[in-house]
Amino acid sequence: MIAAGFIAVDWGTTHRRAWHVAGGAAVPLLNDDRGILDIADFPAAVAEVRALAPGEAVLMAGMIGANRGWRDVPYVSAPATLAMVAAGVVWVESDIGIVPGVSFVDAAHADIMRGEEVQLLGACAAAAVECDGLVCHPGTHTKWVEMESGAIARFRTVMTGDVFAALAHRSILSDLLAYDAPVDDSFLAGVDHGLANADLTAELFAARTRVVLGKAAAAHAASYVSGLLIGSDVRIGLGRLRADVVPVLGAPGLTARFAAALTQAGRIAVQHDGDAAFIAGMIAIAAAL
Repeated sequence: MIAAGFIAVDWGTTHRRAWHVAGGAAVPLLNDDRGILDIADFPAAVAEVRALAPGEAVLMAGMIGANRGWRDVPYVSAPATLAMVAAGVVWVESDIGIVPGVSFVDAAHADIMRGEEVQLLGACAAAAVECDGLVCHPGTHTKWVEMESGAIARFRTVMTGDVFAALAHRSILSDLLAYDAPVDDSFLAGVDHGLANADLTAELFAARTRVVLGKAAAAHAASYVSGLLIGSDVRIGLGRLRADVVPVLGAPGLTARFAAALTQAGRIAVQHDGDAAFIAGMIAIAAAL
């Protein structure tokens, strides 16, 4: 179903990206904001992608396989190996496949991912990250993933990016979060508080209070809140498994923030590019089909 060359598509909620993959190399074809929430006619939108490399098969991952996407592709249950994910690919047409996501359920938690599994398994297949241990995948919904013998064994999602966006868009903090939020001393102070305390919602309000009372500068509040949220995120992510070295996999801007927070937590953070991992994962899945 997948020949020597194919189109690899990462199709999320708000963005879609595509590469032409051949001979182990990937050439970017598309990067736009036409995520699944922007699509009314999926066959037409997929045809747009196919036209960029006519005649090639298409392998897609991410929210395109969710219940709000083109097809609701069943999740593969953790522990999930690359072979299990490849076996779960659903073929919408003979040469158009959608990669399944991964689900995790135990007595205390239930969780899901779509798209991140490709990066995680790809990084493992390419030996970019250890195939045993904790991996941080920051994003709109950060994933803290425990890998065991090359399988996605268990994971926890933290809605940090979503919460920051919601606070910035419509909350009492919106005016403060309009400022830039560099990784600076204010950011690290927020990280330290988030790591040490379980009072996130109270401290979010306190961040504004200090500005109102002249105890902190408005220009530093966005950095502090970003650090506070990420520190809390890291506190959750490190809560179950002792990990001295933590690979951080994703977009460079985000991995740098989480790496700084992990350093504050006394860990060694190693950053890895999410796009390279995605391509490696799609190549590995295609080879396993």
